[in-house]
Amino acid sequence: MYSTLLMAATAVQGSSEWSPKVAIVMIICNILAIAFGKATIKQQNVGPALPSPALFGGMGLGALLGTTSFGHVLGAGVILGLSRLGVI
Repeated sequence: MYSTLLMAATAVQGSSEWSPKVAIVMIICNILAIAFGKATIKQQNVGPALPSPALFGGMGLGALLGTTSFGHVLGAGVILGLSRLGVI
């Protein structure tokens, strides 16, 4: 059952291969997710600190991993949507 779902998910019509446009869209989505997390997370510096915390405005490792995970999910949706529309 799971292999059928996996084959259906990988054979999505309209998906695009990697290109610089796809990379730029993913980078922009991650920057937006970090900015959103910076504005909404109350305790950003809880947990292990990053090697250079000033680079991400004092965010801890957990907040950074959470926001970039959200950025990748957001980016995957945007890339699939834009490739389906034929933009990228």
